Amino acid sequence: MKASDLFVRALEHEGVEFLFGIPGEENLDLLESLRGSEQIQLILNRHEQAAGFMAATYGRLTGKTGVCLATLGPGATNFVTSAAYAQLGAMPMLMITGQKPIKSSKQGQFQIVDIVEMMRPLTKYTHQIVSGDSVPSRVREAFRLAEEERPGAVHLELPEDIACEQTDTPLFPKDRVRRPIPEEKAIAQAATLIEEAQSPLLLIGAGANRKRTSKMLFNFIRDTGIPFFTTQMGKGVVDERDPLFLGNAALSANDPLHCAIDRADLIINVGHDVVEKPPFFMEPDGLQVIHINFSSASVDPVYFPQLEVIGDIGNSIWQLLLRINRQKTWDFSYFAKVKKWIDEIRAVGNDDPGFPIAPQRLVADVRRVMPDDGIICLDNGVYKIWFALNYRAHEPNTVLLDNALATMGAGLPSAMAARLVEPDKQVMAICGDGGFMMNSQELETAVRLGMNLVVLILRDDGYGMIKWKQADMGFADWGLDYGNPDFVQYAASYGAYGHRVGAADELLPTMRECLAAPGVHLIEVPVNYAVNQDLLEKELACPE
Repeated sequence: MKASDLFVRALEHEGVEFLFGIPGEENLDLLESLRGSEQIQLILNRHEQAAGFMAATYGRLTGKTGVCLATLGPGATNFVTSAAYAQLGAMPMLMITGQKPIKSSKQGQFQIVDIVEMMRPLTKYTHQIVSGDSVPSRVREAFRLAEEERPGAVHLELPEDIACEQTDTPLFPKDRVRRPIPEEKAIAQAATLIEEAQSPLLLIGAGANRKRTSKMLFNFIRDTGIPFFTTQMGKGVVDERDPLFLGNAALSANDPLHCAIDRADLIINVGHDVVEKPPFFMEPDGLQVIHINFSSASVDPVYFPQLEVIGDIGNSIWQLLLRINRQKTWDFSYFAKVKKWIDEIRAVGNDDPGFPIAPQRLVADVRRVMPDDGIICLDNGVYKIWFALNYRAHEPNTVLLDNALATMGAGLPSAMAARLVEPDKQVMAICGDGGFMMNSQELETAVRLGMNLVVLILRDDGYGMIKWKQADMGFADWGLDYGNPDFVQYAASYGAYGHRVGAADELLPTMRECLAAPGVHLIEVPVNYAVNQDLLEKELACPE
């Protein structure tokens, strides 16, 4: 068979359901082979970056490798941001790109870029396939590395002349790999540290947002009674309505949550990765930290744990729970006082009638309308911090935000991927007007695919996050304002339904109406970010 036929069979063998992307001339053999697949659905995008975001989000939600396709040159270079998004965010993703014939080409250097070398610092694995016979081994290796802890991005380049080669090489069987379990001595030392602590706290990070960890962590919290907080990408691993949930470390310092962190003498850090903004700053001779993760800690000036428990997180927590007993010496009374104080702070503004709408009211209304298993997909902007702080996640992977690369433009494509993976759940994209316009053309893709999807556009006519930092640094408000289209008409031009909120009390019923209706619905909501400065300027006065 042709190497391109074998390539598609290898993808099918790996369980691929969707292939996101934009084919080019150099992919036509692969495209023709894909046409014969009864398993893989081609999702034709309008920009390669969006295709990469969708593939990465598929990987994030399923734990299986998301796959995307682009041609050579400009198509492949458009994958760069998506590659970094998946790599930093630990999302398994395979990028397939085309290339001119490598054995004989009559087009000189036209469109030629060394994509393999370009991808090297952005991926776990990148390789140009130079023989049809090597397709099975290269595809198997790419999938293995993409999904192996720590997951990330991989890349394969399939040149045009290799794609049409004849080959009879058989496929490689999928290997079964069990994650290594932690060392018994490390478990014993961690258990001792926890039992000897006076006021331990549990931190849940992005690495815990994997299968099989949520139940173990819930049992650990229930049986030990140790309070917990999360990083932004650890939201929802344990239901945040739990009475022992203190809050989210969306800010590295000067947030009410740090009143509790500063009183802890031990942090049990489960799944945190230094690619996320630090949830706290370690200092020499400060609090002790136990690092529990699939891989060892990347030592950083603000993160240098004294003990590491390396191996499957779920197994680590299970083993710890077998060894640890509740200690009468543990004192969580101050944490309870801080929790009550934080809950009161987070309730302020939830019913603010002002318009343009206040961020706190916006977050509260989204929480009111979304079911427990509903998925919100956040683009990047200052509103992301408000959602991290104020939105209580009820289930794992129901708040998809990016606190690793923190790229704009990912919100809409991520929501589209979530809709494909979870067709029976309510899905909402939440985007600033700036981030939305970076990949707004994917509205056509969503409409063409017949998706039921709500897109909330938060309009402030400027790059609000940068304006916030600009003001904090004492600079003049300059250079960050722009114009916007009429979003209602813009949505309609793609065949979607456009809605504009004109008062705070209109948001909740509009969202309910759109979530209950079929089709793609875009809701424009003007937002007032005047309260942003409170996040930085309020003097932190902890309870006594």
